[in-house]
Amino acid sequence: MKKNVRVRFAPAPTGMMHLGNVRTALMNYLFARQYNGSFILRIEDTDSQRNFDPEATHIIKDLDWLNISFDEGPNKGGPYGPYFQSKRMAIYEEKRADLEKKGLIYRCFCSTEELEKKRQRQRMLKQPPRYDRTCTRLSADEIVNLLQKKIPFVWRFKLDHNASVTITDLAHGNVTFELKNFSDFPITRQDGSFTFIFANFVDDAAMHITHVFRGEDHLSNTANQAALYQASNLELPIFWHMPILCSIEGKKLSKRDFGFSLRDLKDAGFVPEAIDNYLSIIGGSYSEEIMPMPKLIENINFKNIQTTGQIKYDVEKLRWINHKWIVQYEPEQLTQACKPFLQAAYSNAAHVDDATLTTILQIIKTDLVTLADSVQVLRFYFQTPQISHDRLRSCTSEGHAPAIAQFVRDGLADINNHDLFVDHLKIESKKQNIPLKETFCFVRMALMGNAKGPSIHDLLAILGTDKAKQRLEKIVR
Repeated sequence: MKKNVRVRFAPAPTGMMHLGNVRTALMNYLFARQYNGSFILRIEDTDSQRNFDPEATHIIKDLDWLNISFDEGPNKGGPYGPYFQSKRMAIYEEKRADLEKKGLIYRCFCSTEELEKKRQRQRMLKQPPRYDRTCTRLSADEIVNLLQKKIPFVWRFKLDHNASVTITDLAHGNVTFELKNFSDFPITRQDGSFTFIFANFVDDAAMHITHVFRGEDHLSNTANQAALYQASNLELPIFWHMPILCSIEGKKLSKRDFGFSLRDLKDAGFVPEAIDNYLSIIGGSYSEEIMPMPKLIENINFKNIQTTGQIKYDVEKLRWINHKWIVQYEPEQLTQACKPFLQAAYSNAAHVDDATLTTILQIIKTDLVTLADSVQVLRFYFQTPQISHDRLRSCTSEGHAPAIAQFVRDGLADINNHDLFVDHLKIESKKQNIPLKETFCFVRMALMGNAKGPSIHDLLAILGTDKAKQRLEKIVR
């Protein structure tokens, strides 16, 4: 392992973190913490068309919500800033000028249309689509003439097609790329901005990044970055090209898949601990699956990473983990997490004090898979159910409803004592040979409008004696 581990998460400020982003950030963070290294946040904002979150406000908030803290980055600083690529143009230009001086790059004046025609012709001839180096044959006078005419151009890096580059990957081991199989690639765009491949290389080198974790889909372009390191006589970082998240059906996740974006999961009531937990263990095998961040840092094994191109994202497994975390939440923590969902659904929820809400949520928390489930589970508390006699009778058989209604009415005098009231229901049901489940179903329907739900004891505790008595009186009078 390299000394002074330094890893980075370098998202584009698109304004939406998807699960692939989250997992990349998380793995970098866990690795840095496991090896007492540094985790850097760097924003890839050189492509102005994608900058929907210019100050990376949403990205930073999302990382904070996920309890993923960075050591260097926007608003925090560090020795190798600035941490927005758009503010590092002078650094890229200095490196570009150095490559020009060494004769390692050249201007390419070919238009997008010309390049596409060449690619189509190469495909027709069953040749690999690759830039044919037309612009390397331009004379100095021709270049001057094109510049005077203000013909747009990009700078291309000239690969040594007689050479190869080798990277070390935590999953794949040593991977060698023969550069004859790759095309000279642009390091700038026509507007003068710098490409993802070039800016990342410059920043990773300048920031002394020791390990680069990113998606498997970036493996092929790693050859180009490795060529830049080699041409600059710089030591390559160690890579891990992580498996792509796909659906249960094996298709790459898209915006149409639930949970593709972090916003989907937050809005649906998934908690950050569960998301971190699930994305850390996905694709692996652990005897203990529910782990807080300190245990994840300790237990994720980066020394024995399996080689696989994709791993399946199972929403049901995430739901199971989310449920386990909700049950583990401290009482006040669960209350604060559920309040936004309840207050958005019910206008009267804001008037319920935290102590009361905490008591209620502790009773029903085992019924919650997500925080949003509290809205449906507690609907009966915030909205008085409208119960028809037909629905009440549907809980019973053989005309038992009038008898149940009668002994429920008789027991209301003792409802202040919940135990006494429930015991009365049990005694009368047995005396009149009525199945207890029918009696409880009848009472539960009257209290909450549903045949299934919390126990009668719990319902009385949640509603309180007065509210419960009012609802039962309305039904049995």
